[in-house]
Amino acid sequence: MPRSVRPARARVLLAVSLSAMAVLAACGQGPETGDGNSTGVAASPGDYATGGVIEYGHEQEPPCIHGGWVQNAYLARQYLDNLVSLDDSGKPVPWLATSWEISPDRLTYTFHLKPDVHFTDGTVLDAAAVKTNFDAYLDPDKPNGTVNAYIGQYYAGGEAVDRNTFALHLKSPYSPLLTVLTQGYFGIQSATALARGAQANCSKPVGSGPFIIDRWDRNRSITFLRNPDYNSAPANAKHQGPAYVDKVIWKFLKDPVLRYGSLTSGSSDVIYNVPAINWADAARRFQTRQYVTPGRPNAITLNADHAPFDDVRVRQAFAYSADREKAVETAYLGVVPYNPNGALSQSTPDYDATAGAYVRDPAKAAALLDQAGWSQRADDGVRVKDGRRLSARVVYAADAIIGPEGSAILQDIAFQARQVGFDIQLVPATQSEYFGGQYAKAPTYDAYVGYWTSPTPGLLYINWRQRLDDNPNPYNNAFYNDPALQGLIEKANSSADPAEQQKLYGDAQQLIGDKALAIGLYTQTTSIASSPRLHDVWIEKSQGEPVFSDARFVR
Repeated sequence: MPRSVRPARARVLLAVSLSAMAVLAACGQGPETGDGNSTGVAASPGDYATGGVIEYGHEQEPPCIHGGWVQNAYLARQYLDNLVSLDDSGKPVPWLATSWEISPDRLTYTFHLKPDVHFTDGTVLDAAAVKTNFDAYLDPDKPNGTVNAYIGQYYAGGEAVDRNTFALHLKSPYSPLLTVLTQGYFGIQSATALARGAQANCSKPVGSGPFIIDRWDRNRSITFLRNPDYNSAPANAKHQGPAYVDKVIWKFLKDPVLRYGSLTSGSSDVIYNVPAINWADAARRFQTRQYVTPGRPNAITLNADHAPFDDVRVRQAFAYSADREKAVETAYLGVVPYNPNGALSQSTPDYDATAGAYVRDPAKAAALLDQAGWSQRADDGVRVKDGRRLSARVVYAADAIIGPEGSAILQDIAFQARQVGFDIQLVPATQSEYFGGQYAKAPTYDAYVGYWTSPTPGLLYINWRQRLDDNPNPYNNAFYNDPALQGLIEKANSSADPAEQQKLYGDAQQLIGDKALAIGLYTQTTSIASSPRLHDVWIEKSQGEPVFSDARFVR
């Protein structure tokens, strides 16, 4: 594909796109963004009630409360504190660390911790506890896969310099480090609690955060109680000190109709992932907010390990075969943005809007397939080469990842691809199958659908680092090994020059797009709707986690 526009223009296109979304929101036709109250009514301190219980309707339930899925990160924000937080401008700001220094060689980050912070089991949160967490997360025998994916290749070790000073040592410079540490996966747990073992920490991990895990009623809810001694809120919190409410009941309501119904009936005060069909109604009746999550969008990653997608011409033909933008607009009613770039989401720094921007062109798709030798057709219209049909199994987690709208998009794309000769077989996977390793090996799928939330374009390193026998990378779902692509990303990750980073990350996105390795669909978003009685629920910026520690009810 031609590389006619560079990343600088991409930022302009993104700004125009987001401005257009804001106009739609004002007309009641699209998402409203922001973290403030959308009722337009200000409240004075005397108007707020003391205490109360927030009933929150969420979507997915993870297999453990703490872990490496974004659903774990949503929970982590309620009971854990991190070293740093991410403010609205994308800048890391103090949290447990009041300040930090970076050594001249950029290999040591020294964090100065808040004094007198305790975990909710009464133990001290000090530098030794922080070191214990990093050691545990990066334990080679049982690592936190997501933490290891981000910093395992860079981490040289941690050091408790003194009681309130923690030094993190790197093998090589890693510019995204501070931004990476704002994510919930890097929350600091009680060292004493971690020593209890995996089973105890699966169901009742212990942190120093604004809420304490009271109980987990599996398949129903998690109850969080207010931490009355909380004194370690991040610098970008709306207030310092304990949470205003007494309790948060985090309910798992997977069915979108039931979830939205719980809000309209009053059995929930706030819900996550407002169904697109209900967005306009929610915007009229409730406070609505939507955050386009940075990272990797929902995309179809094509498996380059074997036929048919081991041929770049076949991958490009598939990209040209469908009007993805129209499919997304139709399924999501214009509420969720289309994201042509399959490597990064449009809200990610250094996003390139032109990478992977294949516009539907059936004639071009047909020509590419002819060039690749798929020139014959069976009686049903599917192309054939050497007796083999042009079939591809597309694996997706219907319940855990994409939901009904995403399923409709895939069906639309499969139908359009059929017109140029593809036989796309959609394979819905259960949550346990999707995450349990059933589709971990190259022969088990031809294309894979998913997303990855991340506040940094350094995520490219996780998704596109080579899968080598002596250095495995299970997150390279394309099974595409390219040392040149890996080199671009590594150089960007190590650069201290923002302009150089932008160019290198842009070059990497263009390469991924030119090779048609990941076909972008739509952004992963956090959308919430809350009762007009509940103010100051906000969405943090690293992963779109809903934050309840500042929320309070009006009288």
